[in-house]
Amino acid sequence: MWADDAALDAAERRLDEWETSLAERAARAKTLAATMRDLTGTAHNAARTVDVTVDSAGLLIDLRLDERVRQQPAAHTARQILETTTAARADLLRQVSDAATQSLGDDASAQAIIDSYRSRLLPDQGSNDARR
Repeated sequence: MWADDAALDAAERRLDEWETSLAERAARAKTLAATMRDLTGTAHNAARTVDVTVDSAGLLIDLRLDERVRQQPAAHTARQILETTTAARADLLRQVSDAATQSLGDDASAQAIIDSYRSRLLPDQGSNDARR
């Protein structure tokens, strides 16, 4: 099947390099997954009356309201909470982008991860999904 030993050796080297590359990539992906599980996003509003923390999935895990919110309409406080939660998700997305780029470089996989998080964390405000 092989014309000479040199061609066989070259093929074996390519397979070894490919295997090493896959193993390194899998190790980076595993490290990235562990890093991203631990990420949280945080934000506060301009008046610092609302502080929000979201987990790695963008879910609210901490909400702190300053006593000054008692002096404003509830609807205003609700808007501040929603806006600050969006800002915390944007902070999380920034961290995800940094982690993916550091781990995977300018790879298509890194961009796919970032795009996936962006679509879940910051859905287009004009889409039907955002109004559900």
